Parts: sequence; C-alpha cells; structure tokens
Amino acid sequence: MTRVKICGITHADDALRATELGAWAIGLIFHEPSPRACALPAAEGIGRQLKRSGPAVAGVFVNRPLDELVAIADACSLSILQLHGDEGPAYCDEAARRTGCRVMKAVQVRDRSSLTALRAFHVDYHLLDAHHPDLRGGTGETFDWEMIGVRHRVPLVLSGGLTPDNVAAGIAATRPFAVDTASGTEAAPGRKDPEKLEAFFQAVQRADELAAA
Repeated sequence: MTRVKICGITHADDALRATELGAWAIGLIFHEPSPRACALPAAEGIGRQLKRSGPAVAGVFVNRPLDELVAIADACSLSILQLHGDEGPAYCDEAARRTGCRVMKAVQVRDRSSLTALRAFHVDYHLLDAHHPDLRGGTGETFDWEMIGVRHRVPLVLSGGLTPDNVAAGIAATRPFAVDTASGTEAAPGRKDPEKLEAFFQAVQRADELAAA
C-alpha cells in the first residue's frame, strides 16, 4: 500500500480532512519564505490535535539552527523532521537524537548524482523532489522518475508536482513507500481543495490495485 503525505497544511480543518481520508502523514512547513508556511500557534494546535490518534506530523525545515528545530519539534508534537536544506548526516543524526523524531532527508533531483548523494544519509526516509534553482519544494513541477528505478534501500517518499492526474504514473515508475503532495491538492497556497484531496487518495488506491492485479 502506497502511503500518502499531505504537505503544506496551515489550518486544522485541512489536517482533519486529510486524516479522515487516511493520510499517513501531514506536513507543516516552518520555512518563512514559503507561501505555505504554517504559523507557530496553528502548528501547535494541529500537533496537539493529531498527537494521539492522527497521522504522523512532519515538520518541514530548511537549514534551521538545531536548537530552534528542537524547540519547534517539542512545541508542535512533531514525529518526523523533513529536512530540505543543506543539512548533513551529522545534523540529521543529532536532530533525531535530541527530538526522538524520525528523519526524512529531502533532495532536489537534477540528475543521477543527486540520488547518489543521498547514500550518505542513514535516515528513516529519503524524499525526492523536483529541482528548482530558487525554491525548496512546492514547485508544482515533476522530474524524470525513470532515473530512480523501483528498488530502494531506504523507504522512498516521492514528491514534486504530484496531482490526482499523474500520481498513478509516479507510483508505477518508482514504487515508493509514500507519495507527497502540496500544490497539487490546493485551492490556494496553504489551503486544500476537498475534491482534489479526495481525488488524490482515490488515484493512489487505484494505482495500488493495478499493481496488485
């Protein structure tokens, strides 16, 4: 079963909707330049709401000082640290040790060397996103999935421009542990479109059914 992560959540009602649809994880972005950045009070409320019985709560960070990351992880009841910057293996290890969170290291895929660089990260998940010279995620763009293959030593989370219309093709090409969508299920940056959300989950389910047939 391909799991679904809904990223770019900024409001509790969208988090609840994703939960009801069966999300494995939701993503709260703590990177102020992003139009999907979640205000800390809202993030704290969402984290409390989902702590006991909801999906995993991933905090998305870009080159955040470790002390700040640890404080946010505690305040917002995070269970996954999603690192999109230049954080090295030692940073990832220390972040995991100090927070008790799982770590998802992201890389922007430009070519095969981008994938090779991930081998140094012995973390819980690898996330592959589309390369953009100025943005760290949320580009709405895909990349060449064929260069990835279908065998992964570390659970793979596929991201980058996934929508209800193309997620099945992404699953077929890469057989990921999970798929991650932000802009592809939005009504506007930071607000989800209920119909797109439902269509995304349905597309993932159909892709899994085809793979199992």
